[in-house]
Amino acid sequence: MSANATDCKMVNIYLYTRYERFWHWLQSALIMILLVTGFETNGIYTLLGFKAAAEIHNFVGITWLIAFAFFVFWVFTTGEWRQYIPTTKKMLLVVRYYVYGIFRGEPHPVPKRREAKHNPLQRLVYLSLAAFLLPIQMLSGLLYWSYNSWGEWGLGWLSLPVVAGVHLAGGFAILSFLIVHIYMITTGHSLGAHTRAMICGWEEVEERESVEEWEIKPRGRSTPGEA
Repeated sequence: MSANATDCKMVNIYLYTRYERFWHWLQSALIMILLVTGFETNGIYTLLGFKAAAEIHNFVGITWLIAFAFFVFWVFTTGEWRQYIPTTKKMLLVVRYYVYGIFRGEPHPVPKRREAKHNPLQRLVYLSLAAFLLPIQMLSGLLYWSYNSWGEWGLGWLSLPVVAGVHLAGGFAILSFLIVHIYMITTGHSLGAHTRAMICGWEEVEERESVEEWEIKPRGRSTPGEA
């Protein structure tokens, strides 16, 4: 580890509220079940049998859709949407850190703070997931599930192979993100630091004097309380 990294003072801060942790683990479990059952219904392997896999997949998919609606409501009513505002500030520094600096023990160029949990690269990735990939996956899944009603709904012009292909491609995209995400959670100051934070809410981060202006937006006179 470099001298710069060892000179950094670590501080323990409360980053993730109870709801954030609950949502993270719930969504993780739902996505894992959807991936396992979804790939089976596409004939990639046999585990539960097609009928059981399809029934579980449909039920868990609807559960995920409802839970996601609650998450969107929470994000906007608590002001946490500000955590996902994209920015290019220090983006290249963050990319350089993950490609090179992290292997030399250099300190993170944008340490976490309660007011700014995500670095510029994370903001872009998480926003893309929440605003584009996941809604497309849910919409294609609903269309796939309601195929027999397309005629009644005036959607007879849709192509089932196209909808199925989009849904399957989305599944592989989510799987790719999951693999990278699992790797990234091991890159904290210790192997289990990020996992611990998502369990208890507290994480040790590199000390910094203040959060820079570009990392947050004005919150008005009050801030949302911890859940």
